[in-house]
Amino acid sequence: MTPDLLIAFAAYAFVTSITPGPNNTMLLVSGANFGFRPTFPHILGVNLGFSAMVLAVGLGIGGVFVAFPLLHDVLRYGGALYLLYLAWQIARSGGMSGEGGRGKPMTFLQAAAFQWINPKAWIMAIGAVATYTPQNGYFFNILIVTLIFALVNGPCVTAWAGFGTLLKGLLDHATLLRVFNVAMALLLVASLYPILAMNG
Repeated sequence: MTPDLLIAFAAYAFVTSITPGPNNTMLLVSGANFGFRPTFPHILGVNLGFSAMVLAVGLGIGGVFVAFPLLHDVLRYGGALYLLYLAWQIARSGGMSGEGGRGKPMTFLQAAAFQWINPKAWIMAIGAVATYTPQNGYFFNILIVTLIFALVNGPCVTAWAGFGTLLKGLLDHATLLRVFNVAMALLLVASLYPILAMNG
């Protein structure tokens, strides 16, 4: 991978990691509801789970979607249904001790597993492999792409959880926290539009 391509890919990794999406929205909500330390396993699950996905796509799992195009629709609509379920959970969450709340943030394994049904994560991973991974020395380049994504993505998702934690102090009233959670749930639902609007 040339230096120019490396810089271009790092920029791609940063832009796709820092912009709003299901992971960042849920990390923001988790930070606001539970604080930073309880959200840390969620952060690690997103970062390491997504990095594992990039590596898996690079090693050939993306070819399954070429062989079985129906899987695109299964992922799109299955992921959308799960995101709607998460949005409902967020909307009715009352924080760590609130009535009707989940009572605890997402675990490492839950966050890592979520990457595999997160449509934005698939788009990011496939884009990285298809666009920024030279065929010459392919295996080594896949390792580099995975490592760079992990290094860039980590601080980005951490920032969203950190911002949520800063909001926690401003949302110490139950009504404000409920309004925030409902707003974030609606934002999560809105993030489904580009996914469901995609053709084929």
